[in-house]
Amino acid sequence: MVFQKFEDIIAWQKAQDLAVRIYGSFKDVKDFSFKDQICRASVSISNNIAEGFDRNSDADFSRFLYIAISSASETRSMLYLANRLEYIDSTRKDELLEQTIEVSMIIRGLIKSLKK
Repeated sequence: MVFQKFEDIIAWQKAQDLAVRIYGSFKDVKDFSFKDQICRASVSISNNIAEGFDRNSDADFSRFLYIAISSASETRSMLYLANRLEYIDSTRKDELLEQTIEVSMIIRGLIKSLKK
């Protein structure tokens, strides 16, 4: 499948949805350093998809997609910590973890399609 613009990419759309949920989940957290880091990590997922899309080659795009996966992993790691710090409850943690895993799986599928 050939995309005309990055907004058409399901992984980008789902990463944006995740960032919105992360922002909403941590809007009242007073630990501003933590909140800033998890929000920046979550936004980095969709931003790297967008930035990589406009590169000159599939290899460059793939490189940015791997960075997006890394940002999703960072977000996941911070979700575990957020739960341990009692910033979010276990139910919210599990919901957000599921969403980050889904985004990562979709990005991995996109990487595989670029290699064909």
